Amino acid sequence: MSTIRIAAALVVEKNGETLLVRKRGTGIFMQPGGKIEPGESSLQALVRELKEEIGLDIDPETALFLGRFEAAAANEPDHVVEAEVFRVDVDGHTIQPTAEIEEARWISVREPTDIPMAPLTEHLILPFYRQTLSAGRAQE
Repeated sequence: MSTIRIAAALVVEKNGETLLVRKRGTGIFMQPGGKIEPGESSLQALVRELKEEIGLDIDPETALFLGRFEAAAANEPDHVVEAEVFRVDVDGHTIQPTAEIEEARWISVREPTDIPMAPLTEHLILPFYRQTLSAGRAQE
């Protein structure tokens, strides 16, 4: 199996919803982000990909590194995706799908959803986010 290294964003709106995107020609939703180019840091890739994919300009200083996650690639058979994931908080930013992104959706992680998701999103990133939300409520 080949490994694809990516930078991905857990984009979180002030109301707690998170953004998922679907690439053109696919039916699977995932975090925005993309492949890390040679000589590029994961944070540089994240900034570039968010601008290219959804028209979102971020200050790299505000992106919070959450960790490295690995799962089967959603759209590339026989590949594993290794993602360096950052949380990016936004407040009322307009998200505009561009480049290879066909659709963007805000979802609540507290409510069940029936949209098809990438394994990385469904089994790792969203459960991690739910856990951090639960931990935050326990401390209140």
